[in-house]
Parts: sequence; C-alpha cells; structure tokens
Amino acid sequence: MQTTGSKKRALTEFFSPASPKRARKCPPPSEAKALPPDHPHDSYTTYPIPVPHLPAYLCNELLEAPFAASKRINDQADLDILYFQPFVPKDVADDLFHFIRGHLFFYRVQYKIKRGSIETLINTPRYTTVFGLDDTSQFHTDGSILEASTSKPISPNKYPTCSPRPIPQCLDELRKITETFTESSYNFCLVNYYANGEDSISYHSDDERFLGADPAIASLSLGAKRDFLMKHKPVPPKENGSALNSLNSAKPLKLPLASGDLILMRGKTQANWLHSIPKRKGGESDQGRVNITFRKAMVKGGTENYYQYNVGKGAVWRWNVVKREMVPWQADVKTG
Repeated sequence: MQTTGSKKRALTEFFSPASPKRARKCPPPSEAKALPPDHPHDSYTTYPIPVPHLPAYLCNELLEAPFAASKRINDQADLDILYFQPFVPKDVADDLFHFIRGHLFFYRVQYKIKRGSIETLINTPRYTTVFGLDDTSQFHTDGSILEASTSKPISPNKYPTCSPRPIPQCLDELRKITETFTESSYNFCLVNYYANGEDSISYHSDDERFLGADPAIASLSLGAKRDFLMKHKPVPPKENGSALNSLNSAKPLKLPLASGDLILMRGKTQANWLHSIPKRKGGESDQGRVNITFRKAMVKGGTENYYQYNVGKGAVWRWNVVKREMVPWQADVKTG
C-alpha cells in the first residue's frame, strides 16, 4: 500500500525508526494564514460558509507523514493502540491548527438527556463540527446524496433529523493519508475545538452499534498539548475467576497528546476502555486545541447520531482573528 500523491512509501516504513528531521519547507506562519481571493474552496448547500482548500505547501508537507514511527500499546487487557509521536511535525501541525480553527464552522451544541422522569439539558463543553455519510449512502459531486447500492437519489425522508455534508478537501486530505497508515477506511470526520482548559470531554467509549464490531478510531491532535486519559470499563460483579482479576488490575493510561500526535484505537479497545480529555488549568491549554477524529459509520443511524450531537440546531460559530475567540457567525457580518 502506498500513500496518496506522487511520493511513494512502503507501509512498513512507519513501523521503522523515524528518519532525521528535514528542513522546514513551509512559509512562516504569518504567510501561511494568507489566502488569495481566487483560492479554491468547497461550497455546498449544506455548508453555511465555503471552506477553503489546504494551501499547496501543506498538502506537500503531508506527503511526509507519518513523521515518526508508531508505538504499539497493547500491554494490557483489551487494549490495542498505535501512537504516532508525531504523525506530522509540530511546525506543520501548528499551521494546520491555525488553518482548521480559522476556516471551519463550529457549533456549541445543547441537547437533552432523560433518565427516568428527569430531563437534563447538556451544554457541550467544546466546539464541534462534523462531516460525512454512512456506508448505505454516497455523495454526488454536487453534494447531493445517492443510495450506495443503486447510485439513485435517496428518499427525501431517509435522514429526517439532519442534512449530511461532504468532507471538505482540507480534512479529506488528512483522511486519505490517515487511512493509508492505519490500514483502515473512514467515512466520517468529527472535529472538536477546545478553546481553553475549561473545555473537555468526559469518559466515554466510541462503541455504538452503528460503528460495527471492533471499530478503528483515528485521532489527530493539533495545537495545545492536552492529556488523553484511558481506563478499563468496570467489570460486572457476576464475572469472576482469573480473567476478572486480570481486568481489575488494568492500569489507567495517560497520553500527553501534543500538536501533530495521532493515536489509533482499534480492536477490542472501544468495547472495553473509556477515554477522556479532562479540564486543565495553566500550561498550553488556553492556547486552544483542535482534535480531528476519523471513523466509519455502517448504517444511517450513525449519520443521524453524529449530526445530532455535533451540529444540533444552534448557532454557527467562527474564529474571530481580531477578538481571538469563537463568535456567533451571521451571514452579513465578517468575523475574520
């Protein structure tokens, strides 16, 4: 298997020691942020704003990925992780961070959960956005949706709760390269923006049925370093014996994910382990962190779930270069 683009590399390379760091080809960050008026972009009816393509220099830099050999972490029960430190070097990752934060549109989703008779409003403690479509459908080049099995337009009520949208080029380039070096395929891209140390995600696992058995989840970190915590799921009391003792002895894991690092969680990991990004004070956390995850939804329930919890019905938010923060976007107001 080979990477996309003209540069050919054997897949076995990324299990070998990393090559020495090469001279940076990227322009300075100030130049990296400037895009000419005629710069290509993606624009679909399901996008509130166009999303520009990655500059050519970043596309070329990504052909060097992965920049370091992967480390396999599988020394505990049900755990199987590939850890790239880094997948792309920090200087390139930092430019990617500024590009993604500055040009994507985000949401601050609110949703309700009900436990018995008690209904609770949840405010998502981070900014989110999502692109993609499950395996039962496919996008036409114009962004319309076709049945995967027939290539005919879907029924108007197939996705009653959401409006799926294609993955923009700036994320799709990352998806294709990640597919190559994780030997997995993905049809969804979820993006989280953690504005500061107060933004977080609680312990959870990506083990929904719509992901199929033993799903592979690839996660790329850009921007501020944040701790990625993992712990084994509690073992039901009814289980016993030596296997239970082994599971109960599983040790929590902490990975300090820096800009450019990528982890692949695969095999039995999602079914048996929980992961989180906890709140943090000080350090780099207030500089902001972008997390891009790739995964594969098998059925339409996955599409509806991802858009419900990563888009919702709230306002569109964009990065404001003057205020240095996310602000609600309005069609007739330029936010930077």
